[in-house]
Amino acid sequence: MYKLLLFAGTTEGRSLAAFLAAQGERVQVTACVATDYGETRLPPAENLTVRAGRLAPPEMEELMKAGGFDLVLDATHPYAEAVTENIAEACRKTGTPYLRVLRPDSELPEDTLFVPDIPAAVEALNRLGGGNILLTTGSKTVGEWTGVRGFPERVWARVLPMESSLAACREAGLPPAHIIAMQGPFSAELNAATLRAIGAVCLVTKDSGLTGGFPEKARAAKEAGARLLVLGRPAQREGLDLPAAGAELSRRFGFSRRSEVAVVGIGPGSREGMTLEVQAAISEAECLIGAERMLASAARQDQLTLNAIAPETIAEHIRTHREIGRFAVLMSGDTGFFSGAKKLLPLLDFCDVRVCPGLSSLSVLCARLGLSYEEAVTRSLHGRAGDISPEVRRNRLVFALVGGEDGAAELCRSLTAHGLGEVTVHVGEKLSYPGETVTSGPARELMKKRFDSLSAVLVENPAPEGPVTPGWPDETFQRGDAVPMTKSEVRAVALSKLRLPENAVCWDIGAGTGSVSLEMALLARKGRVYAIERSEDALALLRENRERLGASNLTVVPGAAPAACRDLPAPTHAFLGGSGGNLREIVALLLEKNPKVRVVATAVTLETCAELTAVMKDFPFAETEAVSLTVARDRKAGPYRLLTGQNPIFLFTLQAGEKRP
Repeated sequence: MYKLLLFAGTTEGRSLAAFLAAQGERVQVTACVATDYGETRLPPAENLTVRAGRLAPPEMEELMKAGGFDLVLDATHPYAEAVTENIAEACRKTGTPYLRVLRPDSELPEDTLFVPDIPAAVEALNRLGGGNILLTTGSKTVGEWTGVRGFPERVWARVLPMESSLAACREAGLPPAHIIAMQGPFSAELNAATLRAIGAVCLVTKDSGLTGGFPEKARAAKEAGARLLVLGRPAQREGLDLPAAGAELSRRFGFSRRSEVAVVGIGPGSREGMTLEVQAAISEAECLIGAERMLASAARQDQLTLNAIAPETIAEHIRTHREIGRFAVLMSGDTGFFSGAKKLLPLLDFCDVRVCPGLSSLSVLCARLGLSYEEAVTRSLHGRAGDISPEVRRNRLVFALVGGEDGAAELCRSLTAHGLGEVTVHVGEKLSYPGETVTSGPARELMKKRFDSLSAVLVENPAPEGPVTPGWPDETFQRGDAVPMTKSEVRAVALSKLRLPENAVCWDIGAGTGSVSLEMALLARKGRVYAIERSEDALALLRENRERLGASNLTVVPGAAPAACRDLPAPTHAFLGGSGGNLREIVALLLEKNPKVRVVATAVTLETCAELTAVMKDFPFAETEAVSLTVARDRKAGPYRLLTGQNPIFLFTLQAGEKRP
């Protein structure tokens, strides 16, 4: 059995204590902390003995001599320079191996005022002149700041809510109204509110890193217009950061640990909006991983945090930090609703994973509006382009997550441009946070407003269109005299033969005015349609029809097939309205791209019929079909109505791959 001495009291120290406690009988750990409060933060374990109280150098030496430790781990605070020197000296005198655990430096904002120590900081504050100061460097040194001119009137100290902290502030001469006794975590919003409340022109802090809430202080100072004064860290001894220290312990002593990961949905973001299960998972975690804004709302002041969003980066952090036993990965909203959990979970097969769902912004927004969302169609436009007007036309309720500076207003502009300016739009901003706002009105009015970058939108259409069947009226499309168009009846049969699923990837070769392309785009609303056309006149009509009908999933591809198609995604379905004499080459490319492609082609001449008949024989299609379609339309002749036959059309259906039932 190994014996280790751990000087803890920091986030890094608590993580190492939990890591070592998990090793069971293989190691006996003595953990030293300065206060009784520090003792309460360590995990209870049979192989962990906690010693509370500050140790003088002779006491450190005596403890090491009596303990016969295989290693001393120094995970004390980076500003506790004297303590680190005493531990190192005691190790040298007793011949005990020593390992310093380091906390990485933070990146300082460009306008930061950097000073090496408290006397230099006092001098710098006096040079700055008047104005109130928020001191966040702790209670132990508060008496060293009395040299600041007007100290009792200008300085507010934020300290832990402990009697010793309050006593230190009183002894330094601070009045009770200037003592802010609070336990973190402190979000950037709370820091900024404190600075504004006292009218501070300067925030004084140590570089306490991510775990000490330094980024939240830096951001708050910028938001509140206060200067940031940072006490420089003492020069640190050589050592290892937390992941490297865990790896070194594993190498020396053969320690290992399978991490537990809770993937949690934090709801809209505020602590009040989190479920009790999620709050417990966050509280129990040794390390939180997530976006900075989520960490600010969820993390304790002393909790290790890692700022990461990409699933691959999150997984790599967990894999690297083997010294940490319990992680909580923060996901906004609900883990099953447009969440990064979908991509992350397959990457965590080396961990024990559980998922804790949260409240989605859809449920929160509908609750604020008093609406049921069981009929709602959901879309996410956060971080991607898109147009929801087709969904709005067909559904009573459409919910969308939007992002960016102008996301909600841009959505309203898109709806208005596509003839939906009168539908009611509800925009939820800062849901569950202070300052939450829900704005409702017609899209044409809300498009002129500005909204928060992370907003949720619910669109109500009281008169949605019914189910749309193939074969729109020909008058739906803009047409040119020289541009051919597949007529309504033929279009309806051709689309029924294509059998498009909603996620189909379609090529329309020889698209003309785009009548078939546009109906494809409506049917394959979750897929993509590529309209290939070489005529400039037809291309202009294609683009006009696409914009007018709001087919955002339709891409116009100029050029002749097959050359213009070579770089397109593999099609699941293709419609050949015109081949330009390259029929066999086009079919060969379709089969090369997708050996299971389904093709429908039309022919109005006997020559094209002959070509398609040969294609049916010469290419490896599993199923083929040829249909002759004759349509007659009525016309008025005096008091009577007569039927006039149209040119017969031949429809060829070619299914590659295995036969379908």
